[in-house]
Amino acid sequence: MKSLAALEQPAIVVDETEDMASAARARLLSYVSLTKPRLVVMVLVTVVVGYLLGARGASNPSTLLATLIGTALVAGGAGALNQWLERSRDALMRRTARRALPVGKITGMEAVAVGLALGVLGTMILAIWANLLAAGVALATLLLYVLIYTPLKPVTTLNTAVGAIPGALPPMIGWASATGRLGIEAWSLFLIVFLWQFPHFLAIAWIHREDYRRAGFRMLTGDDHGGRMTGCQAVSYALTLIPAGLLPATIGLAEGGIYFAGALALGLFYVAAAVRFWRDASDLRARRLLRTSLVYLPAILLLLLLSPPSS
Repeated sequence: MKSLAALEQPAIVVDETEDMASAARARLLSYVSLTKPRLVVMVLVTVVVGYLLGARGASNPSTLLATLIGTALVAGGAGALNQWLERSRDALMRRTARRALPVGKITGMEAVAVGLALGVLGTMILAIWANLLAAGVALATLLLYVLIYTPLKPVTTLNTAVGAIPGALPPMIGWASATGRLGIEAWSLFLIVFLWQFPHFLAIAWIHREDYRRAGFRMLTGDDHGGRMTGCQAVSYALTLIPAGLLPATIGLAEGGIYFAGALALGLFYVAAAVRFWRDASDLRARRLLRTSLVYLPAILLLLLLSPPSS
């Protein structure tokens, strides 16, 4: 009997080790989910574009890397703090009820600690290895997102407009890191991303309107039962985005002819999807508008990179 127990003991140790490793991986994934990694990736794409456009072919790889790491940490910290503030409302929404905080995988204190640590560390990295302006823009992004936009969501439908401001600041972080200033070129990038967000988020708000209503978030779609007002606003912002998208060609940020034609085509493509949603405010049309928005932004950013100004 003793020899049999001795033979079985290693298997038990292996199983316990595997269980511990699995638990550690699961906990790590829960922490990662706090940072909203998909949103962080979108943020970093715009940061890269802002940096490369500002550097104009004279980029410093180490500065770019530090900018990306610092911004990723700040964005992740903002996501963690946002989820902590909205944990009770997230528990009421189907699309967020399984997040780490509502289900108890992570405590509120842990989320706050992670959010603050990432935010502070990311800001310090930007300040030391990029510049103070880039760090300042990143910190402003976090504060606007966490302290202004998030508390406004259950209070007023204007939260979308307010939230679009921190959402449009990341390319300015990249530009500031590359140039040490914020000129009209950086503001033109801000304007494009700012206006792009409205049809994008209106489509999301329409698709998940019942979820938002259940959680008590004040969205335009909450009282717009037929979708006419939501669709009208989506069209209005998509139309306004056309001249904004053409602005880089007029200020020397992109080569005129090629960029102008491409930006105009993309703008009309976005407007067409918004118009179809306006005429038929269905979930299907909203999802198509959402997909169109996810084509527009990377496409126009790529067009900017491929159409450098001739000098």
